[in-house]
Amino acid sequence: MVNENIIYGKNAVLEYLLSGKPLDSLYVVKGTQGVGQHIALAKKGGGVVKDCDVAKLNAFTGGDNARHGGIALIIPAVEYVSLDEILAVSKEKNVPPFILIADEITDPHNLGALIRTAEAAGADGLVIPKRRSAGVGATVHSVSAGAASHLKICRETNLSDVITRLKKLNIWIYGAEADGEPYYNQDFTGGVCLVIGSEGHGLRRLTKESCDAIVAIPMKGKINSLNASVCGGILMYEVVRQRK
Repeated sequence: MVNENIIYGKNAVLEYLLSGKPLDSLYVVKGTQGVGQHIALAKKGGGVVKDCDVAKLNAFTGGDNARHGGIALIIPAVEYVSLDEILAVSKEKNVPPFILIADEITDPHNLGALIRTAEAAGADGLVIPKRRSAGVGATVHSVSAGAASHLKICRETNLSDVITRLKKLNIWIYGAEADGEPYYNQDFTGGVCLVIGSEGHGLRRLTKESCDAIVAIPMKGKINSLNASVCGGILMYEVVRQRK
């Protein structure tokens, strides 16, 4: 194996799936035969099944088709938790909730940096979507400098449902976008959920419409946007500053 988070080959992947252990994504080269059980077990276990080409799988596994057999399984470097477990953190500390949502951040370096800052800022946890998002694999874990082992991370199918549930708990949802109001004009002293969008497209339309407020970081230079993890870091430490 190239790293401890990738299992490849039909037999090895099947044995892992039969064990019922946590999984992230199952990659299958289109047209690969004899993988119906693998796909069914991956879906049952909450994993995401993705089609890919041989070249991508070769890059993942550092081998050729004869070695991986057209199938590879990505397993998480950490164990994901439920949303309830994240919500329990603020209750135990007797402070207002402080949660982060990453809306389809696909760059593992960005996600890892975001996790590192979230843990340092004392956030309760991070929610990521199951699809169209980097999972917490070896790269994310490494970039987070180990913070991924300490921050509670939840993986949900529908972020809109998560936002709706948080709102019912009187947690205000703040989305980060360039057309929002300056972040320093907001009151972050109550229950807060910061939503950070993807690197290229920002927040998805439905996610943006679900937010209570859209906040922006004023840009004074010629560049009109910030890296997602930098944006998240600025907003998180404004929460820390106000609560201090």
